[in-house]
Order: sequence, then structure tokens, then C-alpha cells
Amino acid sequence: MPQSQISGKAYHDATKHSYLSVQLDPNYVDASTQPSPFKVYPKFYRRVKLNLNNPVHSFISLTSAITLEKVYKDGPYKLRVNPSAGALYPTEVYVQVRGIEGMVNGIYHLEVENNCLTLIYELIDDGLENYIIPSKSINGFIFLISCVYYRSSWKYQNRSIRYCFLDSGHHLGAIAASAFLHNQDIQLIFDFDKLALNSDLGFENKEFITACAVSGELQEKKIRSLRLKIPFVSGTDYFESNQFIEDAYQATTLQKSRQQKLEYPQFGFDKDKFYQVVWNRRSIRRFRKESISQEDYLYIVQQLEQSIPTENYEEIEIYSVVHRVEGMTPGLYKGTYLVKTGNFTEKTGYLCINQAIAKDSAVTLFFVSDYLNYQTAMQIAGFLGQRLYLTSNYLGIQCSGIGAYYDDETQELLETNKDVLYGMVIGI
Repeated sequence: MPQSQISGKAYHDATKHSYLSVQLDPNYVDASTQPSPFKVYPKFYRRVKLNLNNPVHSFISLTSAITLEKVYKDGPYKLRVNPSAGALYPTEVYVQVRGIEGMVNGIYHLEVENNCLTLIYELIDDGLENYIIPSKSINGFIFLISCVYYRSSWKYQNRSIRYCFLDSGHHLGAIAASAFLHNQDIQLIFDFDKLALNSDLGFENKEFITACAVSGELQEKKIRSLRLKIPFVSGTDYFESNQFIEDAYQATTLQKSRQQKLEYPQFGFDKDKFYQVVWNRRSIRRFRKESISQEDYLYIVQQLEQSIPTENYEEIEIYSVVHRVEGMTPGLYKGTYLVKTGNFTEKTGYLCINQAIAKDSAVTLFFVSDYLNYQTAMQIAGFLGQRLYLTSNYLGIQCSGIGAYYDDETQELLETNKDVLYGMVIGI
């Protein structure tokens, strides 16, 4: 069967966890062998140090900034505005800048570790538009999210294809949060010529483009493809290929997403408070088994239902297993509709590979979908996950993503035949 006809579901099914699979392959790794989590271009490339007092610089920086450094026995971990499975951070950000005063028109790599932009390509009459929105030009910004997949597959093997896509969605959510704070509208784009871009950006199958966000003034103008290929620079200090991941990426890239009318969300967050939330967001590791208010829970649900600014979409259904919400009957909910009552704390803890946070939380959420394009669906799940993190933290409620769960048994609890894409927990 041609690769383009292999469904995303086939790749999803091939990476399912079960009780037996986890026992047979507990997936231990030697932390000292972790590949580098930062991509750096050679020192002779021109760089722009990002100044947070400059609104343009701040907008770009806040999409990926390091917010905390922790030191463990195997070395330092630099945590960022966007969460990542295992804190492995496979995603990179590139941004095309056109028509912005004080900046050279070009494609830049966001060098997260040093908070600077590296100019990797200077524009003339060419640019990224011809790959993404042909016959249009953007005066402003085009953000590209890429994945250096070995950073994740080093630990999670084939299942890391899920985490690469979810992490891409979280990163898009971080861009959306920065855009909100800087009064910028953005549009997410998932269906475009990623394979041609990978080639012209010099990625050599070791890195791949997953999504795009555009922000700026759209003009009717033909922009040609990049006149030169960009030299290859590896995103890790060493690399081991994974054919399954490369095949899964290519197959899910070639399939089209559903389409919808472009609509923008309308948030009522206080921007000063929200700014602090973006900087202080963390993944919780332990809950106190305390209840949250029904008012806060319904506010969170309402924010999750806000529009996602994209024309390429896959519908994500959210099931909530309510454990501890004041005034709400414990049980399984779809949105605000009670599907079945019951105390499922021990069950959700078991389903999430015996992670205590899944049973000690106030609510355990599962994102499911009957998708056309798996890659898009997973990224939208991650995007909603980032929205859940920030909304919860805004209310003083803690949050964490859970990427590991027993897939088929979770479907049984939810009474759905749709694929479970992501798990998340909120609580105090």
C-alpha cells in the first residue's frame, strides 16, 4: 500500500500501551546519554539578542523562553514556557520576519538557550509564503514549529511520534499566549508543503516541520520559493534514526485535515496576571486531593470551548472524570453532560500507568478524536492542552499532561471507539 494511504490510525494503533506492553518494555534509559535539547547554528551566523523591553522581541521570545533551571544529579534541566513529554523538548521554532522596522527581512532560528535570533537566511524576493500560503505575502511573522525527533525517540521510541505532535501543539499554544499578550492575531496552519520545506531548510530527515502560525498583514503578492537551500545543522549532538517515526510523519503529512471557517477566540484574562501565569506555568507532580469549585471547573470548560484560530481542524472531544469538584456528582462527563456516575479515582490511576496524579487530581481529562489527519488532531489536542494549563494556573489550579495510558482500556472507560489522543489532570 502506498505510504500516503496508510492511515494515521494505523500508526496510532502501533504505539498503543497496554498493561502487558508496559511490563515487557518498561523503557529505562541511561540519562547520561540524553541528546542535546538545544539546536545552535555555527558562531559565525549573525545574531540578534532579544530584549524583552522591545515589544517585537518580547513577542518572539515569550513563545519559547526558559523560565526555570533545575539541577539534578545527571545535570541541569532548563524548563520553558511550553511543557514537553519527559522535559525532552524536541520542538524548535523558526520565524520569518518581513517588513518589521529595525530587523533584517529573513528567516531566523530562535536560539532558546541564549535568548537570541540567529539569521539563517536573508530574504530578497523569496520566502516561506510560497510553501504555506501561495500567492500571498505576510508583512509580519511566520512561525514554523519543527521537531528534532531523536530528542524524544531516545527515550520513548516509536510512541514519541505522539509526543512530537503533542509538543508541537503545546508550542503553538505558547505562541498563541504570547500573541494574546502582545495584541497580535495569529492563524494556525497545518496543511501546507512541509516536505518541500524540510528539504529547503536542510533538515535531512533528522528534523521535520509540523505546523505554522502566521501573524501580520496579508497581501496579494507572489513570493517565490527559497532561492537557495539552507545548510544542514543538526539539532542534536548525535543521532539515531527511527524509520517508523519518519514513515509516520510523512504519511500523516500528506493527508488533508477537515476545514472550517476561521474564527478567533475572545479571552477575558487580565493581561498582567496572565503574563505572570505564562512565566510561572509548571507541570504538577503531586496533588493534595483537595476539591476545586464548580465555578472554576465550568470556567475552564468554557475556555476550552473557545475557537481555535485555524481553518484546518480536527474535532477534539473532551471527557472529564470528575473526582473532586464541589457540587458535582463524581463520574464521567462529556463536556458538562454526565455520562455515568461513580468513583473512578483508582481506575484512572491504574489507566494512567499507575501515576498517582491521575487519581489524586480533582479532574482527569481525556481528549479523543475521530480524525482525518492524525498529525493535525494531535497538535490541536496539544494546543488545547496548553490552553488548559494556562487557564487552570490562572485560577490557581495546578495541571499536568499525561501522555502514557492504557489506550484500549481507557476507551472502555470512556465508552468510545474514538482514539484517545491525550490525558490531562487538574487539581490542588
